[in-house]
Amino acid sequence: MADKSQKTQKKSRVKELSNEFKKIVWPDKMTLAKQTAAVVAVSVILGGLIAIIDFVLKYGVDLLVNLKLG
Repeated sequence: MADKSQKTQKKSRVKELSNEFKKIVWPDKMTLAKQTAAVVAVSVILGGLIAIIDFVLKYGVDLLVNLKLG
């Protein structure tokens, strides 16, 4: 009798752990979409800032000199 009770408890525990694992590994679709949108937004913003900084470093001095002389 105790053997059957132990098996039931093990199955119950495995099911609980499985449900917890699903929450950790695969969040609901809305959370996943929000996280993806946040990553894309940050990437776009940082990419734009890097492009602006790169442009200023390459051409900023030349532009200032040309504007001053012109």
